[in-house]
Amino acid sequence: MTISARIVLLVLLVFHSQLLAISTDLLYDIYPFVRVYKDGRVERFTGTDFVPASIDPTTGAQSKDIEISHNVSARIYLPKNSNKYRKIPLLVYFHGGAFFTGSPFNQVYQNHLNSLVSKANVVAVSVNYRLAPEHPLPVGYEDSWAALKWVISHSKGNANETWLKDYADFGHVYLGGDSAGGNIAHNVAMRVGLDKTDQGIVLDGMFLNSPHFWGKKPIGNENKTKFIKLKRVMESIWIHAYPNSTGLDDPLVNPAKDPNISSLGCKRVLIIEGGNDILKGRGFYYKKSLIKSKWNGVVKVVDVKGEGHDFGIGNSPKAKEMVNHIASFLNQGEV
Repeated sequence: MTISARIVLLVLLVFHSQLLAISTDLLYDIYPFVRVYKDGRVERFTGTDFVPASIDPTTGAQSKDIEISHNVSARIYLPKNSNKYRKIPLLVYFHGGAFFTGSPFNQVYQNHLNSLVSKANVVAVSVNYRLAPEHPLPVGYEDSWAALKWVISHSKGNANETWLKDYADFGHVYLGGDSAGGNIAHNVAMRVGLDKTDQGIVLDGMFLNSPHFWGKKPIGNENKTKFIKLKRVMESIWIHAYPNSTGLDDPLVNPAKDPNISSLGCKRVLIIEGGNDILKGRGFYYKKSLIKSKWNGVVKVVDVKGEGHDFGIGNSPKAKEMVNHIASFLNQGEV
């Protein structure tokens, strides 16, 4: 056997042993998001980069990082030429990442929020909630609710973040999110509607970009042959992100099964779906469920042909078009 052949054989043997070790030690693998091992190790494959808060050279938007509590932080954004004498709408935003990965501090969300606050001329708080599997749901929901309450506390003079106190119009508060963040935005809005204590939270509206909803019974694109493997991924995400949930028809992931959906705590909802997304049907199903429930509001689904899941946070021409659409929505434009 030649030296080169021996080297190739050695590489193959090492690779095989590594695969064997992975298969033996692996608890579950939800690629391209996370891989979790039996010894507690967690590998994340996306959304782990960090970029510092800054003044964006393209839009002029400013950002800075804030601590809401020991467990929850956020990145707050202020558009260029903000004026203390003219308050502007407030957006509380929740990032995507299948509940397992992502943060407000990576490049994708820094770019997206810089663009959005500039186009819409809003103050934005992008929430850094804790992630599964180290912190399985409902921790992410609780963190996000705590963040909203902290934000709103500024309207009563009970907190001291100057960008919120000086620039935010607490009469025009919105929630928004993409993918898993869209799911969180919906569930926070539900809590606003159901909460009977005097929180002082009034929401003008909510936008959901490719919201992560699911269910036992397949609908829409979910029955297509090309989505069979992805379907398993979707089911695995919820099962492992929230191991103590009631299953795939838990109202937290399948709002159509929520008997209280008519209590959604806002009156305007914008849903953005990519035409090629496996989750596309869930956006339309959500709209249908709201209307059927006699919820007293206006809901619209924008179906963008040829686009995939979560395209709206990217930099494509259609993504930029959706930013403009959301900006109009945040400024009381037609749903």
